[in-house]
Amino acid sequence: MSNKIIYKIKPEKHNEKDLKRIIQEYPELKFVSLMAVDLYGNSTEEKIPIKEFVKDIDNYLYGIAVQTDGSSVALPGIATLNDAKIDMIVDVDCDWFIDYNYNLLDEDTKRYVGTIIIPCFLEHNGVRVDSRSILKKAENTFTDEVFNLIKEYPEVLKDSDINADDVEKVYINTATELEFWVKTPNDKAEIEALTTSESLQEQYWTKVNGPVRTALEETLIMMDKYEFEPEMGHKEVGGIKAKLDSKGRYSHVMEQLELDWKYSTAIQTGDNQLFIKNIVEEIFIQNGLETTFMSKPIDDVAGSGMHVHLSVSLKLKNGNRVNVFNGKKEDFLSIIGYGALMGMLKNYEIMNPFISSTYDSLKRLKPGYEAPVCTVCSLGLTPEIPSRNRTVLIGLIRDVNSPMATRFELRSPNPRTNIYLTTAVSYLSMLDGIKYAVTKNKSSEELLKEISKKQGETFDYLETDREYRSEEDVFENYTEQERNSLFGIAPRSIYENVSNLDKLPEKTKVLKVNDVFTDKIIESFKTSVLNRWQQELCKRIINEYTNEIRELKPIHIQEKALDNDLAIWTKINEYRKNIAKDSTHYNCLFTKIKNAINENNYKEASDLSIKLEEDFEKLRKLYYEYRKNIIDF
Repeated sequence: MSNKIIYKIKPEKHNEKDLKRIIQEYPELKFVSLMAVDLYGNSTEEKIPIKEFVKDIDNYLYGIAVQTDGSSVALPGIATLNDAKIDMIVDVDCDWFIDYNYNLLDEDTKRYVGTIIIPCFLEHNGVRVDSRSILKKAENTFTDEVFNLIKEYPEVLKDSDINADDVEKVYINTATELEFWVKTPNDKAEIEALTTSESLQEQYWTKVNGPVRTALEETLIMMDKYEFEPEMGHKEVGGIKAKLDSKGRYSHVMEQLELDWKYSTAIQTGDNQLFIKNIVEEIFIQNGLETTFMSKPIDDVAGSGMHVHLSVSLKLKNGNRVNVFNGKKEDFLSIIGYGALMGMLKNYEIMNPFISSTYDSLKRLKPGYEAPVCTVCSLGLTPEIPSRNRTVLIGLIRDVNSPMATRFELRSPNPRTNIYLTTAVSYLSMLDGIKYAVTKNKSSEELLKEISKKQGETFDYLETDREYRSEEDVFENYTEQERNSLFGIAPRSIYENVSNLDKLPEKTKVLKVNDVFTDKIIESFKTSVLNRWQQELCKRIINEYTNEIRELKPIHIQEKALDNDLAIWTKINEYRKNIAKDSTHYNCLFTKIKNAINENNYKEASDLSIKLEEDFEKLRKLYYEYRKNIIDF
């Protein structure tokens, strides 16, 4: 038995000989778990005793590992009741992590029982239909087509001082940042305290204390053991100071944290993200804390993002790697870099359904919380002075002293975003813009002029009635009407967001290059997202709002109440009834929404859900005003 603890098995060890040796050396490894990711973004777990795995290890590696059915995964319209068989195909080209159960010791080794997590692809009738396989195909399509473009149009690299004949391979590199909220179970914090702390920036990057500090440090140490190469962990903007109870224990913990780690390949980044979230949940639970990866767990307080960093590099025949987004020193970007950025900006309407696909994701994307609302980018004040505009959708990050660091930061994803599909649609959209820039023989000067265009100016690729670049604070320097006119109207509901895949067929074609996204997969994705939207709306949002409305009770004393108290309470009560209480001649908003969904009238349900959010925001403000005025003299 080895004296060391094993945390992952690298691709070069994914063969029968090495795996049997590892399993023999580490007898605490008791299970393998087959992990695939459906279109919903859910990961599967097929836990198999290690002895069964060893018996047929060659077939697991190179055949069909396990057969399951469509009830295990979200693939509507693909894995149907009469054709539900799904094959799980092991991915031998990525890291396999060891997941330890820190509540269960192996009696023989006195070590925690471990499970080998083996990522898989899902096949239905010989066609791969899962999120990981879509990303793999997108990555191959992007790298192959960019390589071919470079060979066919070698002059595209002239600004980068690279000879096209020296290019051996194209690589994409990605990274994510993970934000999340942590709290003590059953404790609630006043919204006013949270919003005040946020506006005063009392928590942002401050010292972490108590059990949160312990859990954060344990998480960073564990991430290092798995070789994720953590770069930092810190407090984010949201949160309030915890309290000590009579026994000296921390209570009323309510804090927002962020973790950052090293970039990797596209699929490996997705796998890392899933496993790190599991590490976070388990370690914080061990320290008596709950975590949530919802994008907007608390209304009126900063939500959690998961910024995605995207770059492209070339491997040269001499072994060197260069960042292909870098151009001449006096330019922000290369020709390929400008094309990639323009591709995402032009096609964002059909990227967004795959990025913001949960009810709370769109609640986060509102002005005032450093969350992107407008389809607009920032390049920087000058090429020599990079800037970090936190109000835009896509920011260019560059360091004149570190050429490999040049990348795009996509700021709209959240912790529940399907990172595999997000990365796939991002690079396919980039490819569309790169094709334009390269095949039309555009110079970097021409592309900079196009991306910096004003509304009404006509160019070959970007749309005439839009603007795409701003170095200003888009929330402070533009009115809502100006933002909508210049940068497009953001979807207000999941239905509006997903509908763009039908309304914009020319843009949706961008996703269908090389059949990366087929019509069947797009329809399955749309169905799964709309199903989740309906379930969330009817069975979570409405229930939560019902409970909140029941708590909004009158607190004034009739004989002491002033006319203002009575008037405001009358308004509050009207909102309560209109939102949540039916009468014999009138259905409330809740009932109207449920009826619209039952009748498959998604447009009406969408409009009503938007009204619900607007009315509930007004109700909360009224009750806050009412409560503040109740003073007993």
